[in-house]
Amino acid sequence: MDIIEILKAIILGIVEGITEWLPISSTGHMILVDEILKLNMSESFIEMFLVVIQLGAILAVVVLFWKDIIPFKIKPKLTLKTETISMWVKIIVACVPGAIVGILFDDAINALFYNYLSVSIALVVFGVLFILIENRNHKRTPQMTSIDAISYKAAILIGLFQLIAAVFPGTSRSGATILGGILIGMSRTVAAEFTFYLAIPVMAGASLLKLLKFGFSFTGFELAVLGAGTLVAFIVSIFVIKFLMSYIKKHDFKVFGWYRIVLGLIVVLFFLIRG
Repeated sequence: MDIIEILKAIILGIVEGITEWLPISSTGHMILVDEILKLNMSESFIEMFLVVIQLGAILAVVVLFWKDIIPFKIKPKLTLKTETISMWVKIIVACVPGAIVGILFDDAINALFYNYLSVSIALVVFGVLFILIENRNHKRTPQMTSIDAISYKAAILIGLFQLIAAVFPGTSRSGATILGGILIGMSRTVAAEFTFYLAIPVMAGASLLKLLKFGFSFTGFELAVLGAGTLVAFIVSIFVIKFLMSYIKKHDFKVFGWYRIVLGLIVVLFFLIRG
């Protein structure tokens, strides 16, 4: 029985590693997978697990973009990188709306919107928006083609798009911020990179809140399940982030829009058939 739960955690880690970075909603996939492969653990542990395995995905960003996100360089002597510090200030600014709402209304949001119908609607609506916005921007020239070009106004707007994802599960945090970035004039590459960097404090904060709520008194088996899911999420995220950064250099996001629409319909049909 124990090995089965570990295998379930590994599968959930794979799903997390793929869907956290592609703009297709990790929540929508997790709802389906969790229904099919329900962890035989306490409800409080499952709620914590589905958030905290994101720490593995965060670590993948840190490893891949270490040189870009570290605010200082050591050689030839220790110096601060002013452009990186400026980037982090913008990231903090973008985090403020979601952090306030998350801290104050996390339980209420989960109670109201963490259900298959809300998630399905968000999947379909943002899928349609991806297609429409990509068609609209097909012949437009991006105004922000580097991280340094992102203004504080743009950072605040990205924070508001992220807030939508925080309130409505199924929107996809990466989907909302990438879509918002493209809409306000970022190139796809810059929108994706800023989304990756923004994930570090956002997901770390969300994980910390869930850990505090759950408590730190884990059994050995609970640690094994959480560790397996987190490690797999890290490994898979490495490959998925590399794939996405290569993909968007030559392609748009419309395929993800169509995928979201199909997934939203599948989620509705699955729960209707199940009764």
